Amino acid sequence: MTTTIPDSEALRRASLRYLWMHNRDWTQMAEEGEPQIIESGHGVRVTDSEGKSWIDVNGGYNSVNAGYGRTEIGEAAYEQMVNLHYFPQGTTTVPMAKLAAKLAEITPGTLSRVFPVSGGSEANETALKIARAYHKRIGEPGRYKVISRVGSYHGMTAGVLWLGGSPYQPRHDYEPIYPGIVHAPQPNAYRSTCGGETPSECAVKCAEAIERLIEFHGPQTVAAVIAEPVAIPQGAVVPSDEYWPMLRQICDKYGVLLIADEVICGFGRTGKMFALEHWDVVPDIMTVAKGVVSSYLPMAAAIVKEEVADVFAGERNILRHVFTAAGHPVAAAASLKNIEIIENEDLVENSAQVGAYFKEQLEGLAIDHPLVGDVRGIGLLLAVELVSDRDTKAGFAADARVPERLNDKFKRQGLIFRINSNILNMGPPLCITKEEVDEIVHAIDISLWELEGEMGISRMT
Repeated sequence: MTTTIPDSEALRRASLRYLWMHNRDWTQMAEEGEPQIIESGHGVRVTDSEGKSWIDVNGGYNSVNAGYGRTEIGEAAYEQMVNLHYFPQGTTTVPMAKLAAKLAEITPGTLSRVFPVSGGSEANETALKIARAYHKRIGEPGRYKVISRVGSYHGMTAGVLWLGGSPYQPRHDYEPIYPGIVHAPQPNAYRSTCGGETPSECAVKCAEAIERLIEFHGPQTVAAVIAEPVAIPQGAVVPSDEYWPMLRQICDKYGVLLIADEVICGFGRTGKMFALEHWDVVPDIMTVAKGVVSSYLPMAAAIVKEEVADVFAGERNILRHVFTAAGHPVAAAASLKNIEIIENEDLVENSAQVGAYFKEQLEGLAIDHPLVGDVRGIGLLLAVELVSDRDTKAGFAADARVPERLNDKFKRQGLIFRINSNILNMGPPLCITKEEVDEIVHAIDISLWELEGEMGISRMT
């Protein structure tokens, strides 16, 4: 039943008064008539408390892979909840045992030991702890440093907050930085900081930069390299094919563990079940979240190679690490049903095919819009980078308020699509159709026309 408009306004006021929302300012939301109160959803669309339908361009946080409104997932969760909602200490449950086996089956190589947690930040925190503890178990206690990449994102808890980073995710409130965090360049060919005139040269140089960092700090001090297969904050950065195989070889050469953060990239987002399958690379630890359960409930995991996990066997070797909700049976039941839907409905293949169409349509925007500097991505993880000058790749002055103006225009076009920089990141549910892609691209097209008109930018010839 749809909430009445007066009730909707009361909910909005209550949210403004009591709710501390993610990365939002309640005073600004009040001025803009927000927050929106969402009541229901189906596929890529959601309906708000006033009955208006919207397309969710980013499917939650690039996380509603199977789409909204999958009653089968809700039914699986309900059935498990009424049967057994939690578990006694030192035990596990039927759905968690089945989920661990399923994840071992579908992940590449010998990735098979599953440490379940509640979200992506926890998964990456767990991976770092495993990496450092692993080296202590094998007699290398000096290995504590972790190499991550500038412009990557690995979560918001206190440890992983310092991995990666960008100007759009300021961290000065939480200083000082954790010790042992080392930053390498991002293989972003459009804005390469490594040098190289081609994407291949950029990839090689950025991989070599990680090797130089290991050598500079001393291999005996480096525990792990962590990286997203496709980097998100800088806008769906897909490295050239040389990069990941080189990274694997470098880590093997120096005895460093390779951690792949597949929290966003996994479960079909890039047109493969896991993004590293594009390069036939198997990491030592893979972290997953979001798409594993399409955000119907909190579920995530660090999945570890047998060769790494086996050093923790034996009473004196166990990893002292726990979260109350880790391995929750209701979330596990929902995850199993979600993975079943992804597999049975060929959503990974749909991501590849519709994603390619989506990217082609976005590339077409560059013909008419001088603000479009670059279009990149793979599968249904895509981005458009806007520039004020294509030749110099210059951005925009802060007082131009480009993100805020576009957010307002997207909203008027029926999109839930918020940006905080000059990069338009897109990651809709994997069930999206070409017709729905056309709706999104049309709305972006109109919004860019309006913005360019306001900025006095004429159409390209």
